[in-house]
Amino acid sequence: MAEKKTTKAAAEKKATTEKKAATKRTAKKVEVIINSETVGFKAGDVYQALFAAEKALNVKQIAKAAKISEEETLLGMGWLFKEGKIKEEEGLFTLA
Repeated sequence: MAEKKTTKAAAEKKATTEKKAATKRTAKKVEVIINSETVGFKAGDVYQALFAAEKALNVKQIAKAAKISEEETLLGMGWLFKEGKIKEEEGLFTLA
């Protein structure tokens, strides 16, 4: 009988540990508002990050330098591509 209590307690402890581990894995969701004004501002952030870097950067590096999400970075880059302000070479982006 004592063995069942020990086994039950161990199983409860394991379940609690698994629940804690599951909650730590949840990703932070970023809500991106898409309209001409906000996308234009993100394009400005991307442009300024590339201008300040003075070298070619990848998407993650641009997002980090501009302090915006990768999704927002891609929106801004789309705007800049359409205007011909940036160019891509081997996965790296620079001002045109």
